[in-house]
Amino acid sequence: MRVAHSMRGRLLWFLLAAIIMAALAQASIAYRSALYDADEIFDYHMQQMALSLRSGAPLANQQQQPPQTPADPANNDLVVQVWTPDGAQVYRSITRAELPQRAVLGFSNVQANGTTYRIFSVQTSSQTVQVAQDMAVRKRMAGSMALRTVGPIALMAPILMLVVWWVVSGSLAPVERVRKQVAARQADDLSPVSESGLPDEVQPLVRELNLLFGRVKTAFEAQQHFVADAAHELRTPLAALKLQVVSLERAGCDEARGVAVARLGAGIERATRLVEQLLVLARQEASAASGDLLQPVELGELVKRTLGDMAGAAQARQIDLGLHHLDPAGVAGQGDALLIMLRNLVDNALKYTPAGGSVDVELRAGAAGVTLAVEDSGPGISPEERERVFNRFYRVPGSAAGGSGLGLAIIKAIAERHGAKLVLEQSQRLGGLRVQVEFPAAALKA
Repeated sequence: MRVAHSMRGRLLWFLLAAIIMAALAQASIAYRSALYDADEIFDYHMQQMALSLRSGAPLANQQQQPPQTPADPANNDLVVQVWTPDGAQVYRSITRAELPQRAVLGFSNVQANGTTYRIFSVQTSSQTVQVAQDMAVRKRMAGSMALRTVGPIALMAPILMLVVWWVVSGSLAPVERVRKQVAARQADDLSPVSESGLPDEVQPLVRELNLLFGRVKTAFEAQQHFVADAAHELRTPLAALKLQVVSLERAGCDEARGVAVARLGAGIERATRLVEQLLVLARQEASAASGDLLQPVELGELVKRTLGDMAGAAQARQIDLGLHHLDPAGVAGQGDALLIMLRNLVDNALKYTPAGGSVDVELRAGAAGVTLAVEDSGPGISPEERERVFNRFYRVPGSAAGGSGLGLAIIKAIAERHGAKLVLEQSQRLGGLRVQVEFPAAALKA
C-alpha cells in the first residue's frame, strides 16, 4: 500500500501519529503536573516538620551524641540540622549528605554532593532549624505518579489504534464498493452507479460519475443513430450508382453511352457531396466534444470570403448574390468552423432559390451582440417544418432541390458550439427564408 496515494494509508498513519503525539503530550503534562504537586506537598511537609522542631529550650550539644554512629543511606533523602543562636550545631541527621553550614530563612535550593537540595529554614530565639530534601526524590515520585497516569493510556493505545483502523476501513468500504461496481462493468454498460449508503463526501463524486455516464451514453446513442442514418442515406446513392454502371454497360450507341456517363458522374458527385457533409458533421461534433479553444475571429472577413467563393455558383444558377449590410464585428470562435457555417448557409439559399432570384447576406453588430443573416427569394419553409429541418437527413417534402439533409444540422451544431442562437423566419424583404444566427454579447471579442 503506497501511503502517498492511498487515502486509507494516509488516514491511518496520520491518526496513529496523532494518537502517539497525544500520548507523549499527556505523559509530559502528567509528569509536570505530578512534579508540581510533589513540590507543593513536600514543601508543606518540610515546613510543618521544621515548625514542629521549634522549641524554646536549647537542645543538647552535638558533642554529646555518639561520634561514631554510622550514616544510614536511607537518610540521605531528608536532612535535618539545628543550630544555636551563636552558630553551634546542636543536632544533625545521621546522613552522608554534606550541606553548607549556614541557613537562609525560608525556602531555597542548594547544589551539594552532585545533586540539588530543597531547603527550608526557620529561626526562633533559641535555635535555627533547617530541613533539606534531595530533589531527585521528588522527581522519582513525580515520574512514578506520571507513569501510573500514562500507563493506562499506553495500554489502551494499541486497542485505540485497532479501533481507528476498523473505523477508517469501514468508512472507506463504500468507496471500495463503488470501485468494484465500476470494475465489474462491461464496456457498453453505462447505467448509473448506486448511490445508496454512500457518505456525504463520496456522493457528489458518484453523482458526477453518473452524469458523465449519462453524457457518454447520449454521445454513444447519437453516434449509433448517426451511423445508422448515414448507412441508410448512403445505400440509395450507391444503389443508383450500380444501376447507372449497368446502364452504361448496356448502352448500345454513343448517345446512350454519353447520357449514362453523365448520370453516373452526377451520381458520383452527389455521393461525394454526401460523404463530405457527413465528414464535416462528424468533425464538428468531435471538435465540440473535445472543447477546442476559441480565438478572436473577424466575421466580416469571413463573409467577404464566402461571397467570393460562392459567386461562381450563384452566377451559374443566375442568382443575384449580394451583401446587404456589413458592420465590423468580431466574435470568439473557430474560424474554420464559422467559415463552414457561412458556406452552408449561402449554399442552402442558392440551392433553394429559383433562377433569377436573389440571396443577400447581412452582418450587424450592436450592444446586444452580433447578428448574421442570410435571406433568399425562394419558397421558404413553413412554420411547422422549421424545427424538423434541423434533424439529420431530413428534407422538406415536395422540395425540388436535391441534397443530403445535413446542411442545417451542420449549421446548428456550429452555432450551438459558439453559444449562438439559430432562428428561421420568413424574409420580409425578399419573401423567402431568412436564417439568422445571433451571437450574444458574451461571444464578442475584446
